[in-house]
Amino acid sequence: MLARRFLGCVFVLTLIAVALGFAMFQFGGSVLRRSMTPSGHFSSAAANLAPDYARDSAWLARPGLAGDRSGWLPDGVTRQARAAKAALFYVHPTTYLDRDRWNAPFDAGGETAARDAVFVQSQASAFNAVADVWAPRYRQAAFGAFLLKDADAARALDLAYGDVLRAFDAFLAAQPGDRPIILAGHSQGSLHLTRLLRDRRGVLKGRLVAAYVVGWPVSAVADLPAMGLPACSAPDQGGCLLSWQSFSEPANSAIVTDAWGGSKGFDGSPRRVQDMVCVNPISGVANTAAPPAANPGTLLPNAGLSRASLTPGLVGARCEGGFLMVSGMVPPMGPYVLPGNNYHVYDYALFWGAVRADAARRMAAFGAKN
Repeated sequence: MLARRFLGCVFVLTLIAVALGFAMFQFGGSVLRRSMTPSGHFSSAAANLAPDYARDSAWLARPGLAGDRSGWLPDGVTRQARAAKAALFYVHPTTYLDRDRWNAPFDAGGETAARDAVFVQSQASAFNAVADVWAPRYRQAAFGAFLLKDADAARALDLAYGDVLRAFDAFLAAQPGDRPIILAGHSQGSLHLTRLLRDRRGVLKGRLVAAYVVGWPVSAVADLPAMGLPACSAPDQGGCLLSWQSFSEPANSAIVTDAWGGSKGFDGSPRRVQDMVCVNPISGVANTAAPPAANPGTLLPNAGLSRASLTPGLVGARCEGGFLMVSGMVPPMGPYVLPGNNYHVYDYALFWGAVRADAARRMAAFGAKN
């Protein structure tokens, strides 16, 4: 049984490599561009067959799926019966690091498949107390697609988003019409969720418990109005968005702001750094601070890196300048923290218990209201 078995050292190193890819997209780098840009030009034919979301093979997680890792729990966390159950649509981040094509095959095996499973297990699992987890395979844009801002890269991202949108429509069609919905993603997955929230705002109205758009910048002015939802301003608020990007002092966030600031928002206006959404996952409220004692648990590997436990009270956080600044007894991450004290890899792990508690709190309030 895969429950209660953690990632292991090899998978931890994999997470670092994936996160480094996202980070280097943000800061650029001519050497990286030359070494990681996909060969040739974008071709939809080279992207391989589109996933058929009527088939189990197109999903990493869904109810009844063999090998589904979304039910995993860390040591010391007990499984609880759910009085009310939502459906979670989770989109994983970039896991395809090859440069032979602009988009990964949806059924890529080997290391890509292992990375996909890692993210479902370590991130989507935070929601399994209140929701059935659905996580699609999709023809993700390759790591190198984030290094350029040209037509090939844009087409690769559009193709990946097209899969995510079709997967969401299949997911939604499988739910009863009154079932609450939670959205969650990380990095590339969160980028696609921002577009989905804009394009499917009508069908989500009145059903969305919350959207966890983590590890990707969102503008409160240029993006949120087009999505039709606000940043969360109360811990039990429904139909709102949570977004954070984790750093520690001394932070150098220019790697994000230089690339994102001035880019075109969903309303056509330039995005401004001062409008970046930061919702503290501990408090569940935008632009707030929370002490370490308020954090229900950080996900830490146990001895031997074969299991993980949830340790409360280690890490606090405050929103500052649009970023989430971590504090307290932050576990030593060694070389795995990205340049600028960027904790992108650990956006969920640092606050796994808080995310779990936040989802439960919002679900309870949503159920009581509806």
